[in-house]
Amino acid sequence: MYATMTTLPEESTQPDSIFKNSALYQEFLAEREEILRHKWIESEKAGHDIGFEKALLDWIIKHRSAWRTHRQHLMTQPR
Repeated sequence: MYATMTTLPEESTQPDSIFKNSALYQEFLAEREEILRHKWIESEKAGHDIGFEKALLDWIIKHRSAWRTHRQHLMTQPR
């Protein structure tokens, strides 16, 4: 006989929703989206998939600093 554990839906989703709504996670998602866009553009130029790791390293070296500066500027602008 196996014991089963049941959790209420709100118990299992609450920590996830707190995490997913955090500013840090939102920044991660925005950065990941930029890396994936860079991967697509560079793969099109190369004529083949360059892979996530190569795109990540290339984006960090060429674009991350300016992208972060731009994001910080946008975040400090009054709405």
